[in-house]
Amino acid sequence: MDAERPTTYWDYIRVEDLLGLQKGLARDERDLSNEEVLFITVHQVFELWFKLVLRELRSARDLFRAGRVAEQELSGAVRSLRRVSVILERACGHFALMETLTTRDYLAFRDKLMPASGFQSAQMREIEIVLGLEESERIELGIDLDWLAVLRDPGGGDSPALERVRRARAEPATLKSAIEGWLERTPIDGVEHDAAEAHERLRGFLARFLAAHAREVDATQAAALARAGEGADLGALRARYAREKESVQRFFTPEAEEGGERRARIRAAMLFIETYRELPLLAWPREVLDGLVELEQLFVRFRQRHARMVERVIGRRTGTGGSAGVSYLDQTALRYRVFHDLWAIRTLQIRRDAAPPLENPDYYGFARGE
Repeated sequence: MDAERPTTYWDYIRVEDLLGLQKGLARDERDLSNEEVLFITVHQVFELWFKLVLRELRSARDLFRAGRVAEQELSGAVRSLRRVSVILERACGHFALMETLTTRDYLAFRDKLMPASGFQSAQMREIEIVLGLEESERIELGIDLDWLAVLRDPGGGDSPALERVRRARAEPATLKSAIEGWLERTPIDGVEHDAAEAHERLRGFLARFLAAHAREVDATQAAALARAGEGADLGALRARYAREKESVQRFFTPEAEEGGERRARIRAAMLFIETYRELPLLAWPREVLDGLVELEQLFVRFRQRHARMVERVIGRRTGTGGSAGVSYLDQTALRYRVFHDLWAIRTLQIRRDAAPPLENPDYYGFARGE
């Protein structure tokens, strides 16, 4: 562009280029129905949102990959996580627009899509990868094809979509792994993770917390037994509360295949931050954890909203790409979760007044480092 030419809105936003992209497979957009242009436009908007989501997720991930993350830098990561959440919330609303399509409206052009599928959205697969979805957690499409195979060019060769996903898989870290590395370095009770007494202090904190948690469960059990009606199975009720206490003990003593001592420390760090979230130096860490929970909740809601939109418009037909359609979408909403431990911590928290006192609370005050 000529440097002397004044910038215009339409040049900066590339309006004419953008408005020329809604013709699908036709040579002229005028050959398409309003319904088909709507379908194309909404999916293009989704892809633009996904582009922004990926930029923010990678920005947050790269911050946490640093060997030491300053407390004041966490605000930038929180801003990225919140922005992703807002994008997902807005994207959920687009499904209401898709639902203005009647079943017959969509069937009028649906065959044009075959064998294409929304599963071929490389950016959606990238988001899952960058977040940290494990390969072992992926769900079968319902057809005899690997999830990467459906991203190949129709002739069997590589496609831009496949190359995009390969690059994402080759990245050195996910948001989950970067967050867990940061959590692993969290000082527990004022002791750095690499200090000589770190293991002992960690065990001490967990022992005190588990004892406090057991007291809370016992108190709840006593109240439940007192309210139990005549004929209630008191033995089953006691067994349920006993299992609750046992499950908490197991959670903080993971087996080697779960990550052993490292996994225990990561979980303890989550619990520590949530339990003492009012302490000044834990203010931003707690916002990070809250931001991750909100983000994943909205991602699950996005998947659920997608499934209900598809069911409303086309029922439970086989997907255009041969997938199980709505059944596959429902399974992803149920099972595609990344931050399992962070959700589990919600179950383990206790009342603020019941939390055991810290041995070194001053470490987390504003005066530290002065």
